[in-house]
Amino acid sequence: MFFKFTTAGESHGKALVAIIEGLPADLEIDLEKINFELWRRQQGYGRGGRQKIEKDEIRILSGIRHGKTLGSPICLIIENRDFVHWQEVMSSEKLDAEPKNSRIVKRPRPGHADLAGGQKFQTRDLRDILERASARETAARVACGAFAKQLLGSFGIDIKSHVIKLGSVPQKPLIKTWEEISEIGEKSPLHCVDKEIENQMVELIDNAKAEGDTLGGIFEVVAKNVIVGLGSHTSWTEKLDGRIAKAFMSIPAVKAIEIGTGVENAGKFGSEVHDEIVYLENAFERTTNRAGGLEGGITNGEEIRVRGYMKPISTLRKSLKSVDIETKQEDLAAFERSDITAVPAAGIIGEAMLAIVLANSMREKFGGDSMGEMQANFESYRKNIESY
Repeated sequence: MFFKFTTAGESHGKALVAIIEGLPADLEIDLEKINFELWRRQQGYGRGGRQKIEKDEIRILSGIRHGKTLGSPICLIIENRDFVHWQEVMSSEKLDAEPKNSRIVKRPRPGHADLAGGQKFQTRDLRDILERASARETAARVACGAFAKQLLGSFGIDIKSHVIKLGSVPQKPLIKTWEEISEIGEKSPLHCVDKEIENQMVELIDNAKAEGDTLGGIFEVVAKNVIVGLGSHTSWTEKLDGRIAKAFMSIPAVKAIEIGTGVENAGKFGSEVHDEIVYLENAFERTTNRAGGLEGGITNGEEIRVRGYMKPISTLRKSLKSVDIETKQEDLAAFERSDITAVPAAGIIGEAMLAIVLANSMREKFGGDSMGEMQANFESYRKNIESY
C-alpha cells in the first residue's frame, strides 16, 4: 500500500487539480480542516496581491462519500479565481488572433525556471514554463498534505512549523520546544516564536519592499508522536531521511534542508553530537535530539525535525539583468506579480510534504484496505515495540 498524489494545473489557468491514491476506506475527512490548511498557506507578512484575490477551497469530485473515504482515488479541484482576467492568455483553445494583452515573456528571471525550462522545452514564450513552475501549484500539495495529516492524526501524529530565520534575522536560540511552537497563534504575521524577533523581521520585509527586493529564510517542521520503525536501513531508497530530503527539496525556492542539527553537528566531535540512550519508565529514550528523530534512515521515536532553507524569491520588482531570448540583447528581467517573502507559507508547505512522506511510510508498514485493518496492524506492532 502506498500513499501517492499527483497535481495538474497552471498558475493562471482555470484550476488546480489533484488525485490522491492509497488512503484506506472509512477514514473520516473534515473538509473544513483541509480548507483551513489552504488558508494558512496564504497567510504571512510579505505576501503579494495574489493572496487577496484567491480564497482557496477544495471541491471533491470523487473518492469520498458521506464524509468518509471509499478506498478509491480521491480527485479534488481548487479553482483559480484570477482566471477571469487570463481567459484569453491561458485559453486551452486555439485562438484566431493574438490576444490584445498576450503577456508573452521573453526576458527570463535569474534564479527562476524561465530560461532553463525554455531551452529544455524549446518554447519561445517563457510563460509556457513559468505558469507550471509557479509556487501556485503548492496549493494543491497543501490540500493533499491535509488529507495525509488526517490519516496521521488517527494515529496520534501531529505536525507543526515555525520560522527560525528571515533574511539576516534569526530566532535566538534557534531550537524551540514543541510547546513553544504550539503557542504560536495562526494570525502571527510570520509564525515566529519570539515576538520581538518577529517585529525585527517585519521591519526587514518593509525595507526589502521599499527597495524592490525579496527575502528568504529558514523554516522548521516538527512531527510529534511518530512511532519507532518507519523507514529502513536496508536500501538507499527506503531511508526515510532521504525521502524527506527529496520532498522538501521539491518545494519551490528551497535550496537546502537540514535534519535535526545536522549543519552544526558537522563541525563537532562525535561525543558532542550523538544522542545518548536511556531506559525510563519501560521505554527507550534519547537524552537529546540532535539527530532530528531519525537514525540510519529509521524513525527512533523522538520528534522529527526538518529545516528548509529558502532562497529569496526570484521575481524582483527591482529587476536584475537578463537577456531577451529573441534579440539576444541585454535587458531587465520580466516582472510577474509576486511576494516579498513566503517563508511562513513554505513552512506550511513543508508540513504538507512531511505529512505526505510519513503517511506513505505508515501505509507501507501497516497496510490495510480499511482504517480498522490498518489500526489493528498498528496496535499489534506497537505492542511489540513496547515489549522490546
